[in-house]
Amino acid sequence: MEPNPIRLQGRCGVTTAVRHDVNLSDIAFWSRPRREREAAFAALRARERPAFFPELKLPFLGGGPGYWALVRHADVVEASRTPEVFSSEPCSNSIADLPPYLARYFGSMINMDDPRHARIRRVVSRAFTPRMLAKMETDLQATATRIVDDVLREGPGDFVTRVAARLPLQVICDMAGVPDRDRPMVFDRSNVILGLGDPEYTGGLRLAETGVTRTGVAYGLTRGLTAGYELNHLAMKLARKRRREPGDDLVSALVTANLDGESLTDQEIGSFFILLVVAGNETTRNAMSHGLKLLTDHPDQRELLLGDFDRYIPGAVEEIVRMATPVIQFRRTLTRDHEMNGHLYREGDKVLLFYNSANRDEEVFANAGAFDITRSPNPHVGFGGPGPHFCLGANLARREITVMFRELFTRLPEIRSAGRPDHLFSNFINGIKHLPFTY
Repeated sequence: MEPNPIRLQGRCGVTTAVRHDVNLSDIAFWSRPRREREAAFAALRARERPAFFPELKLPFLGGGPGYWALVRHADVVEASRTPEVFSSEPCSNSIADLPPYLARYFGSMINMDDPRHARIRRVVSRAFTPRMLAKMETDLQATATRIVDDVLREGPGDFVTRVAARLPLQVICDMAGVPDRDRPMVFDRSNVILGLGDPEYTGGLRLAETGVTRTGVAYGLTRGLTAGYELNHLAMKLARKRRREPGDDLVSALVTANLDGESLTDQEIGSFFILLVVAGNETTRNAMSHGLKLLTDHPDQRELLLGDFDRYIPGAVEEIVRMATPVIQFRRTLTRDHEMNGHLYREGDKVLLFYNSANRDEEVFANAGAFDITRSPNPHVGFGGPGPHFCLGANLARREITVMFRELFTRLPEIRSAGRPDHLFSNFINGIKHLPFTY
């Protein structure tokens, strides 16, 4: 007998029925096995209309009336392409509006619309041009070589800390000119910021029979705020130094930029730095970790890749990103009434773009649950949907994954995951904290 559905009242008067075990706002939902969560999203995609979910009320953040879940590929793409309707302001990286004391650290250009978003992006994009990426190639290769040297010397262990986390952290810190002594702190604090729901990193949002404890939430948010302050403080210190002594790093480019007669403040540089180290470190490392697990679980695809690496690695990277979808969702807010795919959204409505679900949409991806490195076309949204907020570092991430896997599979062709991954507890990042490997 199927469980009884609960009925939720939408903002525009449409009542939707959602089974009680498909509640995306329930923290416990995100601790369920992956297959159960994928089945839940498949059920949501099969609905005639989008489902509306109430917001979880959190200490210090409060909450709002709720949000519409955009789970189909077509809806995610259209919303991404229409920023004048689906706005990133006032907030895209939190379901609840961030209070000023959090927004100062976690605002950045990810929570901006054009024209200011475009002006800042033009400055930042200087670090991601093909010419700059080509200059990085030698350093990428040297770092990957050192990582595999260490693996050969030290033996099997945790793939995340020993391999996947090291390359992107080195690249991002090099780009920003972060001194070597500060890099362990950058890595630790970025874990805290994206792991607010995971007790290993923050102790916050602990599960209990009664749900989420207020004490756990408060502790997790406090740790996150402290981590944001420390990263922001480091960036502002770097910015002050680069104003006196400009170099060829990204912070120097930001402090000397002229945005139509207006320069970035140290606080703005600090908030962007947090975005850079969190997005550039966490998402790429998670794609690499998922990639090793996928290639271990699918030996036929592994054999295909190793048989002709240069031919298949571009498709393998795209398929790994599709299957992993490191960033689960972002929020948008309606600037006006808008009809999309037969549904009317009202001004002020919140929607969440669930990239993980869009990347499993059966209407777009044949045999969507299969890992196929020859999949073509592969219009995944693992780097975000098309539009002004498409991931600025997508090409860098592709290069990092390619270089690291080439070095690994050339020198350690038998490397594979050797146990169950320890997943991050989060409704925002599809992270792997630890993954045993052997060779």
